[in-house]
Amino acid sequence: MKIVKFEFYPITMKLKESYTIAYESVDKTSNMFCKLITDQNIVGIGVAAPDVEVTGESIDTVEEVCNRVIEPFIKGKDPLRIAKIMTDLRTLLPKHPSALAMIDIALYDILGKKSGLPVYKMLGGFRTKIATSITVGILPLNETLKRCNSFLSEGFRVLKIKGGLSVDEDIEKIIKIREAVGKNIALRFDANQGYTVEQSRQFVKETQNAKLELIEQPTPRDELELLGKVTDSVSIPVMADESLMNLRDVFKLAKNELVDTINIKLMKVGGIFEALHINSVAKAANLEAMIGCMDEAALGIAAGLHFALARPNVEYADLDGHLDLIDDPTSGAVILKEGYLYPTGKPGLGFSSIDF
Repeated sequence: MKIVKFEFYPITMKLKESYTIAYESVDKTSNMFCKLITDQNIVGIGVAAPDVEVTGESIDTVEEVCNRVIEPFIKGKDPLRIAKIMTDLRTLLPKHPSALAMIDIALYDILGKKSGLPVYKMLGGFRTKIATSITVGILPLNETLKRCNSFLSEGFRVLKIKGGLSVDEDIEKIIKIREAVGKNIALRFDANQGYTVEQSRQFVKETQNAKLELIEQPTPRDELELLGKVTDSVSIPVMADESLMNLRDVFKLAKNELVDTINIKLMKVGGIFEALHINSVAKAANLEAMIGCMDEAALGIAAGLHFALARPNVEYADLDGHLDLIDDPTSGAVILKEGYLYPTGKPGLGFSSIDF
C-alpha cells in the first residue's frame, strides 16, 4: 500500500461560549484537517489543533509545513510503517507537534481501517469507556456555580476548574463549589502556570477539606524545580501539563520525581506513536497519566480516547475540547453518555469520511 495523495484544509470553528484561563480568553479555534489517500482507496483522516501558547504553532505555520515539508515527504510512503514515517518526519519538523499529530492520527486511522479494527483494540484494548472531566473556565463565583450545576445535570461527574489569576478567589471558589456539588463529584484544579510555590502551598492547604483530586501545572512550564518544590510540599497529586512536551521532558520529570502524574496531549507530543513512549516512561516511574486535549475537533478527541482506552495507567481523561465547537466536520467521532466517552466501534478512529 502507498500514499498517493495528501489533502489538507484549515477550518475555523467558533465556540458556543467563550472561556478564560490564566493566560488568555478564547472564542474560536482553528484546526487543520487532512486526508491521506492510498492506492487501495483507504483514506486516513487526521487533524491538527495548533496553539501558539502551548504547541508553538499557528494554523498558518501548520499550513506552511504541509506545503513545504509534509506533502513532498509523505507521497509514496507505505502508511503501515508508522514508526519509520513518524521518526523521519519528526527530524524534519522538530518544533511542529500538532502537525506531526495530524499525520500520526491519519496513519493510525489507515492501520485500523486496513485491519478492520478500532485503534484502541489494536493498541491493547484495556477498557471500553472512560469518564471525562468537563472544564469550567475562569468566571465570577455565581456563574461558576451555575455552570457546575448545569454540567452535573448533563451527567458529568468530574469537574475541572480553571484558575491561576487570584489564589484567594480560587480558594473561595473551590470551597463553594464543593459545598454546592456534594462529596461524590470529583474536582480537579488547573492553575495554568499562574502560581508561585508559596501560592500553590496556600491553595492546597486552604482547600484541603474540598478533597481535590489533583492540581495541574501550578507553576511556570520551564521552571521544573518549582514544580518539584510544590510536589514535595503539598498533600494532593501534582500534574505536569505544559511542562511535558516530549519524551525527554517526561524522563526529566520522572527521574527527578518532580510530579505525581502527567497530562499527555497528542497535539503537544506529536501523536499516538510518541504518546505510547511517553506513557511507558511514566508507567516505569509509577506515574499515573491523564489524556488531555486542546480545543480540537471530535476526530482529535477520538484519537486521544483510543489511546486512553488502550493503556492501563491512563487513569484520567480530560477530553472535552470538542463539545463547544460549532460546525465540527467530524462531529460524531466519539460517543458521550452520562459523562463517559465511548468509541464508535467502527474500524480505525471510528469516523469514515470528511468533505473539504
